[in-house]
Amino acid sequence: MTTLASGTAASNADKDDLTRDALTVLQPGFTGTTAPDWVLRRLGEGLASVGLFGRNIASPEQLSALTAQLRAERDDVLVAIDEEGGDVTRLEVRSGSSYPGNHALGAVDDVELTREVASALGRRLADCGVNLNWAPSADVNSNPGNPVIGVRSFGADTDLVARHTAAYVTGLQSAGVAACTKHFPGHGDTAVDSHHALPRIDAGLPVLQARELAPFRAAIAAGTRAVMSAHILVPALDPDRPATLSRRILTGLLREELGYEGLIVTDGMEMQAIAATYGIERGSVLAIGAGADAICVGGGLADDETVRRLRDALVSAVRTGELAEERLADAAARVRALARWTTAAAARRAENAGSGSGADGGGPGDGEEIGLIAARRALRVTSSGPYTPLTGAPYVAALTPVANIAVGDETPWGVAAELARLVPGTETGGFSGDDAAAEVLAAAGSRRIVAVVRDEHRHAWMATALDTLLTARPDTIVVEMGVPQAPPRGAPHIATYGAARVCGRAAAEAIAGE
Repeated sequence: MTTLASGTAASNADKDDLTRDALTVLQPGFTGTTAPDWVLRRLGEGLASVGLFGRNIASPEQLSALTAQLRAERDDVLVAIDEEGGDVTRLEVRSGSSYPGNHALGAVDDVELTREVASALGRRLADCGVNLNWAPSADVNSNPGNPVIGVRSFGADTDLVARHTAAYVTGLQSAGVAACTKHFPGHGDTAVDSHHALPRIDAGLPVLQARELAPFRAAIAAGTRAVMSAHILVPALDPDRPATLSRRILTGLLREELGYEGLIVTDGMEMQAIAATYGIERGSVLAIGAGADAICVGGGLADDETVRRLRDALVSAVRTGELAEERLADAAARVRALARWTTAAAARRAENAGSGSGADGGGPGDGEEIGLIAARRALRVTSSGPYTPLTGAPYVAALTPVANIAVGDETPWGVAAELARLVPGTETGGFSGDDAAAEVLAAAGSRRIVAVVRDEHRHAWMATALDTLLTARPDTIVVEMGVPQAPPRGAPHIATYGAARVCGRAAAEAIAGE
């Protein structure tokens, strides 16, 4: 009887370990600005990470209270966020970011500035209790028509992207926040948004090695603590499975060839590139089997049922022999290792703060100020003649494309709010479609027009609208807040290299003559 009892206890312990490991590798999201009971319960059962989105954040004080609530349940919890700065912000989702994004930093091409911006952003995250940032994007924006990367990339030049990716990783991690370099093996040469379908990159292996992989090599050399996989099919690397589910790519290429030893996180598993092809349960099993260590889910599916389904799918796959128990245990161990690093980094940061040391990466131009400095330096103003200053309040016409899911449509963008602060009486409207120009002219009346666009080169209706506006009103000021691929035109043409709030402020200052 004693032998039987001890055997049963061992069996239960194994079962508990398996269940805990399955929970440990999940990075789920939730709704609300406080942690639901189910999240707190799952943290007690082994869940080691949560992902936060704009819906979870109302203010820095509220976010600090939320992360403290999570840490009261598990003191080493990984609290992740998708805070790229620029167009993709969760901290400032309702106001726009205080920091320009990657494309603006690449336009300046000062790696020390990039490091300072990332460090300032990292300190803000750390102050709120966030310790894992799903950033930076290391994608080389080699396809100017890319619908999902664009200004999230440092640029189209591989060497530039590589050096700024490394600087960003160094700056972010100097604040004790783990960087998660994405989207491996490179999402820049895609024409499809993986939120909606499965993109495909048909570049050959030599091109991939020289272009896509170089920034990831730089990030690994800089010590990035995490790498996020892309839901893209790259036949030269694996003709059958997207990168997130490919053992050839995650284990063979990233682990063995590139020598990466940190955490591998998947992109959101509810994205249609995976959910509509493999389903999230099967996709999660395949991802862990391929070499991923953490399953990101929660941007769209944010409930306890999703966590239970994924946990049970992983446990069942181990029990049926589809997924090696050792692989799941290794994945969970890597999650716990990152949790230990963030805990130690937080302790060092607290010690430095207590001693008055600036060793966490502070420096000149700290905090929000460095973001505005960077946005001003990124600005490019071109004009066919001397700029005629405003003589009255203008009409700001935002020619508005549909936002991609990563950016979202709740974050304000443009120059109107900042320009109205500098030039009282400024009015604004949003326009799209074939009748946009006629509607702008009717709304503006005799006021000078400021036409604000985003990726004019990707939207034929937008280019047509600008043609009509500039013909009718040659003094129209054009502000391009996307990737400036179309030829500059306007009196003047202002390129901001991103639509962060500080980019809008820098453009407004130029328009107002400040």
